[in-house]
Amino acid sequence: MGVPSPAHLSFMTQFIFPMRKVLLSGLLILLLSPLMACSSQQNAPVSNGSGAKRPFTTGAIPDQDPEKLQRLYSKLSDYLQAQLGVPVLYKPVTDYTAAVTAFRVGDLDMVWFGGLTGVQARSQVPNAQAIAQRDIDANFHSVFIANKKSGIAPIQDIKGLAALKGRTFTLGAESSTSGRLMPQYFLQQAGVRLEDFQGKVGFSSSHDATIQLVEAGSYAAGALNEQVWLSRVQAGDVDLNKVQVIWRTPAYYDYHWVIHPSVKERYGKDFSQRVQAALLKLDPNVPEQKEILDLFGATKFVPTQNGNYVRIEEIGRDIGKLP
Repeated sequence: MGVPSPAHLSFMTQFIFPMRKVLLSGLLILLLSPLMACSSQQNAPVSNGSGAKRPFTTGAIPDQDPEKLQRLYSKLSDYLQAQLGVPVLYKPVTDYTAAVTAFRVGDLDMVWFGGLTGVQARSQVPNAQAIAQRDIDANFHSVFIANKKSGIAPIQDIKGLAALKGRTFTLGAESSTSGRLMPQYFLQQAGVRLEDFQGKVGFSSSHDATIQLVEAGSYAAGALNEQVWLSRVQAGDVDLNKVQVIWRTPAYYDYHWVIHPSVKERYGKDFSQRVQAALLKLDPNVPEQKEILDLFGATKFVPTQNGNYVRIEEIGRDIGKLP
C-alpha cells in the first residue's frame, strides 16, 4: 500500500475523520442513554405507564359498616391528596386478613390497622413503621355488653367476668384487637376460657354486628370497641332498652397507621414524614378537617412508634395469633 497523495490526505481530513467523530459520539450517546434514563427516573414522579403518577393507596381493617368506612376514607383521601401532591386512592378490603395480606404484597401503601393486625403486618414487612394514632388510642378500651333479658348484671371488676361462663357469647372479628384479642385476654385473667361459654363462641366480623347480635338476643353477651359503642349510642343506633354495658376493660394501645417502606423509593425518602405531618396537621378548627376527625372519633392524631405495641404482640403470641 503506497503513501497517500496530498489530495487523498485532504479528503480524509475533511470528510473521513469528522464522520468518524460523529459515529463515535452517536455510539457514546446510545451507551449512556440507559444510565441517563435511570438517573432521570429516580428523580421523576412515579408513573403508572401512561404518564400519570401512581396513586398512594390506603386501606383499613373493615371493623365497621362499609358505607361509613367509604365515607370516612374518601374524605381522608381528598385531604391527603391536597397535602401530599400525589394521587391518593382508598381501596377497601374484605376482612382483617385481607388487609394484612394486601399490605404485605404491596397493594396497600398505608393501612389503618388495629393493634394486633398492625403487629401482624409489620412482622411480615421489614422496616414498616407505625407513624400515627388518634389521641384516644394510647388509652383504648373494650366494653362487654349484655342483652337485658339475659339477666346479666353489671360487673364491678375483672373477676366478675366469671359470671359469663355458661352463657352464649360473641367476639368481633377473629383478628380484632378490641373485639377479640384484649377481651379474650381479660377473660383468661378471670379464669374464663372460650370453651366455657354455651355452645361455640361467635365471631361477628365487626363491632356493629356485635351490637346488633346482642341487641337481638342472638347472644346473651359480647365484647367490642368502646369508641364504636359510644358513637352508635350517640347516633341513636342502639336500643338501650334491650342492651347495656356490663364492664369496661383496662386501657391498652390499639389503632394506628402503618406505612410501607417502599413509599420512600417511589415518592422520596421523606415521604413517610410528610404523610405523618399531614395526619398530625388535621385541625378540628377547620370544618372539613373536623369532619374527618369526627368520623374517626378523635380530636387529633398523635405520633406513635412500633415499640408501643410490644404488649399486644406478646398477647397475640399467647393466644396463637402470631407465630
